[in-house]
Amino acid sequence: MADMRAFRDAVGRWAAGGPGEPATDLAVQLGVRTAVLLEGPSDLAAVEALAARRGRDLAAEGVCVVSMGGAMSVGRYAGLLGPPGLGLRLAGLCDEREQPFYERGLKRARAPHRGFFVCVADLEDELIRALGTARVEEIIRAEGDLRAWQTFLHQPAQHGRPRHQQLRRFLGTKKGRKIRYGRLLVETLDLGQVPAPLDDLVTSL
Repeated sequence: MADMRAFRDAVGRWAAGGPGEPATDLAVQLGVRTAVLLEGPSDLAAVEALAARRGRDLAAEGVCVVSMGGAMSVGRYAGLLGPPGLGLRLAGLCDEREQPFYERGLKRARAPHRGFFVCVADLEDELIRALGTARVEEIIRAEGDLRAWQTFLHQPAQHGRPRHQQLRRFLGTKKGRKIRYGRLLVETLDLGQVPAPLDDLVTSL
């Protein structure tokens, strides 16, 4: 039986230039009504983790969370999944510096902006600020990454940088680390501490 992951994979192939029929057929079969457009897989992990903590089954609700592989792809995905394509409701997160790409892409797709929420730097930065640097370092220690973290701090480029900037950079230094910590940071948050962009997005779905 097809699931939302199959639809997500079909959308990825479509966005890469493949046929659109598989995604179209799966959208009907699965009752997809909303596509959440996210820049990368760490954002996807965080959104799904928060939804799970709130007892939401997004797939059962017809919501597909999509990692686009970069903000520059938003116009392509909005065109395929929004009004010009499958006609789904679109929602998502973007970084403040990438907001112009989103605005242009959504305008071309004739999709409203109201379902999109803006992080000042990025979602990792929002989560680090919400938890506090000391708590994030405790999570790094608990995950067995303390030695890697200490080695990172000794790099000349990190000397004198604010701790939250060091942590944000550290999470992106190894493949898969941002994804793992995107989920872990959300799972550690008190539900009253959830950063506004992430909170507003999941609430809106």
